[in-house]
Amino acid sequence: MTMSVQPTYFIPHGGGPCFFMDDPRGVWSGMEAFLRSLPNSLAEKPKAILVVSGHWETDGFALTGAERPELIYDYYNFPPHTYHLRYDVPGSPALAARAAALLKDAGIPSSVDATRGLDHGVFVPLKVAFPDADIPLIEMSVERGLNPALHVAAGRALAPLREEGVLILGSGMSFHNMRAYGDPRSTPGSQAFDQWLTESMELDGPQRAERLAHWADAPSARFAHPPAKEEHLLPLMVAAGAAEGEGARVYAEEVLSTAISGFRFN
Repeated sequence: MTMSVQPTYFIPHGGGPCFFMDDPRGVWSGMEAFLRSLPNSLAEKPKAILVVSGHWETDGFALTGAERPELIYDYYNFPPHTYHLRYDVPGSPALAARAAALLKDAGIPSSVDATRGLDHGVFVPLKVAFPDADIPLIEMSVERGLNPALHVAAGRALAPLREEGVLILGSGMSFHNMRAYGDPRSTPGSQAFDQWLTESMELDGPQRAERLAHWADAPSARFAHPPAKEEHLLPLMVAAGAAEGEGARVYAEEVLSTAISGFRFN
């Protein structure tokens, strides 16, 4: 039986463990519903998942290689129960080695970290999207230099995994200026960047890559992602680089006075 080629996604992961806390104003309900709908958007269940997280920066790219990755509760001042969340998903040392080899074959430095766990940029959204925790999962870092073209190239190198049933997810936030959240004055600037980002993602692979290489020149780009703080945008570069077809915005919402989007690439 022929296996379907998996799409790639850039998904928002929210704020800390937001989906597992009281949310009386429904700030995170739309994002949670989007994440919960993700499996139904796939032609078939992934054989494995590779998630690029904006919460792990390394020299060169690194991939988790543990058989049973622990969780890293890298958020602060949240309710005690959120530090006892579980996501007992299997890892995949074989997939980590395969991904690292693909990167190295493309001349991109990579390594496997056999001890690191999964940070909240991975386990929080995945616990919503794939609650059964039955699909092997590995995490990939962003490269500390934050070079957008390098991250697009990394995605391109990893593209063969899609034909092997691997779902590639970039996990971050399309707007990530912490001081701007919740301020109504942030809305126009966030919308300007979001419009540019959406228009860029709807282009084909080569045109998209060219736009992403110069993303910092976009309207309100450095308001959306302050200098040296764009680690939450870099996972998008990997997801976009792993596909050649036109992308589509599949999630759009105003959250905490800012425009937030998610994208799918085929």
